[in-house]
Amino acid sequence: MKTEINKINKISTTETIILFLRDIKKLKADELSDVEIKYIKEQHEKNLVSLNRITKWIFVLFIKDENEKYKTLENCRKAGSDVVMLINNNKIEKVIIHDLENSGEETLALAEGMALANYQFIKYKTNKKEKPGNTLKSLKIFSAKVTDQAIEQLKIIIDATYRCRDLINEPVCYLNAEKLSHEIENMFKGTDAKVEVMNKNKIETLKMGGLLAVNRGSIDPPTFTVIEWKPKQAKNKKPIVLVGKGIVYDTGGINLKPANYMDTMKHDMSGAAAVASAIYAIAQVNLPVYVIGLIPATDNRPDGNAYVPDDVITMHDGSTVEVKNTDAEGRLILADALSYAKKFNPEVVIDIATLTGAAARAIGKYATVGMYSKAEKEFELLKKCGFDVFERVVEFPFWDEYAELI
Repeated sequence: MKTEINKINKISTTETIILFLRDIKKLKADELSDVEIKYIKEQHEKNLVSLNRITKWIFVLFIKDENEKYKTLENCRKAGSDVVMLINNNKIEKVIIHDLENSGEETLALAEGMALANYQFIKYKTNKKEKPGNTLKSLKIFSAKVTDQAIEQLKIIIDATYRCRDLINEPVCYLNAEKLSHEIENMFKGTDAKVEVMNKNKIETLKMGGLLAVNRGSIDPPTFTVIEWKPKQAKNKKPIVLVGKGIVYDTGGINLKPANYMDTMKHDMSGAAAVASAIYAIAQVNLPVYVIGLIPATDNRPDGNAYVPDDVITMHDGSTVEVKNTDAEGRLILADALSYAKKFNPEVVIDIATLTGAAARAIGKYATVGMYSKAEKEFELLKKCGFDVFERVVEFPFWDEYAELI
């Protein structure tokens, strides 16, 4: 469900309201009855209190402060997720957030949590009983500290996140490599970004042996998509290059995955979706940065001509690679993309991929594994940004002793 978010200057008395505050003393008698305030005080420890007035609801949300600001903001996002569940369960369509504390950042975090929790992917549901659909359509913000500009930026970020999730949730029967490239082209229509989609013939001309090898088991051709956002006022002459893994489905190839490990392999193009959606948000916000996205895409299947262990592949840069496991396909297509990135003489390259289950086994589901080379300043900034939005990055060691293992 797409959630419209707008700033308002006057509160409607007929719509559901979320009273958002830290201190219970901020509750006023002109907004709530004495009985309601007494009830809220009794339920205060729950952080979320619901009042059903028959014609509308009032939800009282208390900000849970932490010593570190980023944790407080994440608490607000989580509170947004909790209240959205109640809103949709009670089939409410319009809600007003009343920021009683004039806490702009926290209010935006609450709105973000609500909008992201309101996301659904029910495109393929046909049974109406199985397709209830979330009801929340409109989210209005009443706050002296939230600007129209901040709301517009939030809307762009949420839109980009929805687009990213939609791509990831599409099954491969719809979203093969060619369709992924087509969806990316459509995403950037109406923006000033340039999108070039290279077909199999062009990929062969570029001698991208890694991408071509992984594609040999597929009946669908590979694609290589280049997205360029280069505003006239760009602060950087050398581009920031984002590389996204676009394996639209990964069976493991000849080294076939066990069945239960294949259940979510339509998600193996999440890196590609993240790169495309990030640059889409950059273009919509009109950030003055020069950014290029590179997305190699194919599926990895065990067909009659599929690449096999012991094959030797000549890569885009002319180096040769001996295959030992066809389920290591991600690093083959990414290696070609990273080699291609050299032509842009980039300032920095950021590679985003669902590369290995070992990462999840190492740190669980709570963070992203990150490694870097010759980019200490950029990596520190990436970690800081990760904390700001609670998408934290765990730095893995890159010591000399690991060279042989890598």
